[in-house]
Amino acid sequence: MTFVSAYISVSADGYAAGPNLSADKPFGDGPVDELHRWMFETPEENKEVTEEIVAADAFIMGRNMFGPIRGEWDLSWTGWWGDEPPYHKPVFVLTHHPREDLPMAGGTTFHFVTGGIHEALKRARQVPGDGHVTIAGGAATLNQYLAAGLVDELTLTIAPVTLGAGQRLFEGVPSLKLEQTRIRPASLATHITYRVVR
Repeated sequence: MTFVSAYISVSADGYAAGPNLSADKPFGDGPVDELHRWMFETPEENKEVTEEIVAADAFIMGRNMFGPIRGEWDLSWTGWWGDEPPYHKPVFVLTHHPREDLPMAGGTTFHFVTGGIHEALKRARQVPGDGHVTIAGGAATLNQYLAAGLVDELTLTIAPVTLGAGQRLFEGVPSLKLEQTRIRPASLATHITYRVVR
């Protein structure tokens, strides 16, 4: 049986990115760098969480997380992460515009899925392994999976900052019952893991 997890960094008021995302500002306007300081400034303190994030057999992400391009693809764009993305596994990117698979160094291959969230999850489930799929973000993509009842476990990394506007987690998601299973405080964020109760 497939186990679907999700990890996302949010502000204290629930935003995963600010408004006005662009190539120059991939997380939008506002003090958005605060959302991910924990990952880059205190990696040893948060090693357990970062290792969990990349432990899945396959990943799903939205087109906005893959890059700032809208409309038809600019084939020179290969993601934010350089030649060797951190996933090292298949990544299924939700999009309305077809594109050929994109193999990268280190074992990551981006597959571009035009059939929606259920098709992406179906393809991710077919990847060999123990059946662990992670929804990598962003907020709009994760909200779709939460609304469809397809997420088993959710880890929120809450940064001590408010954004006031932008892309909000749980936007358009019906009421959920969450059972807190773990809390891991750190100096720049607090990681809270919930089981999604069905």
